[in-house]
Amino acid sequence: MIKTSDFYFELPQELIAQDPLEDRSASRLLVLDKNTGEVGHDTFRNIGDYLKPGDCLVLNNTKVIPARLLGVKEDTGAHVEVFLLKRHEDDVWETLVKPGKKLRPGARVSFGDGLLKCEIQEVADEGNRLVKFFYDGIFEEILDKLGEMPLPPYITHKLKDRDRYQTVYARYEGSAAAPTAGLHFTKDLLAELEAKGIDIAYVTLHVGLGTFRPVKVDNILEHHMHSEMYMINAEAAEKINRAKENGHRVVCVGTTSCRTVESAADENGRIAACSGDTDIFIYPGYRFKVLDCLITNFHLPESTLVMLVSALAGRENVLNAYGEAIRERYRFFSFGDAMFIH
Repeated sequence: MIKTSDFYFELPQELIAQDPLEDRSASRLLVLDKNTGEVGHDTFRNIGDYLKPGDCLVLNNTKVIPARLLGVKEDTGAHVEVFLLKRHEDDVWETLVKPGKKLRPGARVSFGDGLLKCEIQEVADEGNRLVKFFYDGIFEEILDKLGEMPLPPYITHKLKDRDRYQTVYARYEGSAAAPTAGLHFTKDLLAELEAKGIDIAYVTLHVGLGTFRPVKVDNILEHHMHSEMYMINAEAAEKINRAKENGHRVVCVGTTSCRTVESAADENGRIAACSGDTDIFIYPGYRFKVLDCLITNFHLPESTLVMLVSALAGRENVLNAYGEAIRERYRFFSFGDAMFIH
């Protein structure tokens, strides 16, 4: 049995990064050799020193939507929160609501002095609500005006510039959280990498809030993964396949890019253009079909993301590297420093 507690480590509260650095690429970079466990230290802007011509860098170009809506219940004026998770048809969304007891089917909520309204339709899985929205105009524009960026619960500071919780290559709207390993890249850095002969493939996975859902079972095999929508176009599939065929490495930026390519690959590690939903859970014992190297941030203790990283580099190597990062005062989580596993 693989136990959740096997992935626990003590993290000092002050190492949780509350604000992004002024220069995205100035974050620190811990370099981990997955075979030997050897650790090195660098700065993220030197990431190109660890990549070789012909390598394929896989980036998740999802865009975070301002998914947190604060409103009032029409009959009582009580303050409530509606958090957008997944779009359905006809202006219906799956949402998280607070407080749940006040928002039963039939309840109506008004946002922005009535600019946007919604009605709770039904209670879905795990207490989520299906909600129908009513408005005049374009939903995205209204959301942009009224919605707040859905920062993770461990970030308590207000974000001054909402673009700092987007990657510079974010393109397709639909995420409730940023693919944070990509936050370290600047447009200049990406151009430098391309000039060096590194292929860049863009895939899309809309990150759900399940990313932050704690594992509440002792045996990790009993954990139920949330489902997320992904998409890979023909160009990205061709770049990834070409790298593999020519003996080059596929380097995924973030656990979301990793989960996308591993979900899409056949048994031989080949990828075709495709889209769908994935609830893939990667933990020690998993055999990677596509990914060779991973650029990632430092994750929460006992999280599915630490389990994924441990599947690639080995639990002891990862926990040793995390111990080193804590001793060296690295910054953790979404706005924190980065790690390159090769």
